[in-house]
Amino acid sequence: MNSTSKYHAIKVDPAKCFGCTHCMKVCPTEAIRIRNGLAVINDQRCVDCGNCMRVCPADAFYILQDDLSRIYDFKYRVVLFPSVMIGQFPDHISEGQIYQALLQLGFTHVFEVEQPIQWLIEAIREYHRDHTDHRPLISSFCPAIVRLIQIKYPSLIDHIVLVKAPHDLAAHFAIEKLKQQGAREEEIGIFYVAPCSAKIVAVRRPLGEKESIVNGVINMNELYNRVMKVVSKEEPADNPACREHLTREGILWCLPRGEARLFKKRSMAIDGIHNVVKMLEKLEIDDVPEIDFLELRSCDQSCAGGILLSGNRFLTVERLQRRSRHYPLAAENSPEQEIKEKVVGRLAADPIAPAQVFRLDADLARAIEKMDKVNRIICQLPAIDCGACGAPNCHALAEDMVMGMAKMSDCIYLQQRWQKEGKITSNRAFSNLEKTWGEGRFEADCNKKGARNEGF
Repeated sequence: MNSTSKYHAIKVDPAKCFGCTHCMKVCPTEAIRIRNGLAVINDQRCVDCGNCMRVCPADAFYILQDDLSRIYDFKYRVVLFPSVMIGQFPDHISEGQIYQALLQLGFTHVFEVEQPIQWLIEAIREYHRDHTDHRPLISSFCPAIVRLIQIKYPSLIDHIVLVKAPHDLAAHFAIEKLKQQGAREEEIGIFYVAPCSAKIVAVRRPLGEKESIVNGVINMNELYNRVMKVVSKEEPADNPACREHLTREGILWCLPRGEARLFKKRSMAIDGIHNVVKMLEKLEIDDVPEIDFLELRSCDQSCAGGILLSGNRFLTVERLQRRSRHYPLAAENSPEQEIKEKVVGRLAADPIAPAQVFRLDADLARAIEKMDKVNRIICQLPAIDCGACGAPNCHALAEDMVMGMAKMSDCIYLQQRWQKEGKITSNRAFSNLEKTWGEGRFEADCNKKGARNEGF
C-alpha cells in the first residue's frame, strides 16, 4: 500500500457528534478542536492513538477499513492476525474453533503474526549491538508512538529501532511459505487484522518503508463478531500447521514487557500514551537514568487494550499468559533456514524523517516573535483551561490565535470582561459562542444530548 500522502483511519461522524469536549481533552497531541458544535481533527497532529474514540460518549468516531469481500480478489487469501485476537475469545472457544471459523469466512490460509518472532528478536538485538550512540533505543512496535515521536519529539527520532513490525515479517513469511507450495506471489492476498487504528495506518501509510506488503486491513472488532456468528460448537480436527512456529515469546510480544523482557540490559516498559508522553518529555531534557531500551505502547495493557478489541483487556492478558505456557521458546522453534535467508534481509526499515508540525513558523526569527506573542496573549487569558473556547487549554488557544485560527473573543471570560467594560455587546458575545458550539446549542431542550446522565 502506497505511503505518499497523509492518511488517518479515525473519522468523525457529524450526525453523532455533539461537541462534548471529551475527545479534545484527552488527545495527547492537542489535535482536536470544537468548531460549530463538532469535533474537528487536525490531520497533521493526529497520531491515530484512538483515545478520542475510546472516550467518546456518543460513538461519533469510526474506523476506515477494507471491505472483507476484497479477499476474493486473490486465489490464496491469507488472514494474518496477532495472537491478541485469540486472547479476547471466551475460554470455551478453542484455537481450532477460531481457525475453522476464519476459513468458513472465506480465507484459505490462517497465520498468526508472531510465528517467526525469533528472527525479529535477533534483528533487534543486532540493531542494539550496532547502534550504541543513541541510548535508550526505543521500540518501533507501536506505530502511534513512532508517529508521536516524529511530530512532537523529533529530537528523539534517532532513538527509534529501525526494524519493521511483526506483521511485515509475518507477511513475508506467509508469502514464502505459500510460494514453496506452488503459489505465485501475485495470487496471494495478505489481510492483516488490526487491533487498533494506528496499526491500520501503519499498513495504509507505513513509516520506514515506501509501501506495505500487506494487501488489506480488517477491523479486529468486526472480524471477532463475524467469527462469533459462525464458530462451531464442536471441536474441529487439529490444524497445527496454522501455528507450527508459534512460540511463548511470540504470544507475549504484544503484552506489557513483551519486548523489554528479552533484553538483558536495563530496559523499561511503559503503556498508556499519557504515561509515554511524560517519559518522552523527561527523555528529551535528559532527565532519566541510564536506560538501554524503552518499550513504549500507546494503549493501557499494550495491544490487549487496543480500541478494536472486544474483550476485557485484563482478561485478555491473563488468557494469553496462560496460553503461552503451552508453547516452546522461540530459540527452540525457529522456521527453516531457507525461508529465513529470504525474509530477514527485508526487516530493516528506512530512516524516519521528523515532521515539524508543532513549530509556529518555518523561519526561526518569526517563530520566536510568534512565541513572544503567545506569551503576551496568555497573560490576558484566565488559565482555567475550561475548553469553552473550543480548544483544549488556554495555551492551545493562544497558539491558535497566533496562527490565525482563533480570536481573543473566543475566550468566554474575556467576553464577559469586555461586556462589563462596554467594549462588546451581549449579542456579539452570544454570536461568538455560537460559532464554536453551533446555532441553537444554548436553547432550552430537555432531550438534548449530554443534558443529563444518559449512560455515557
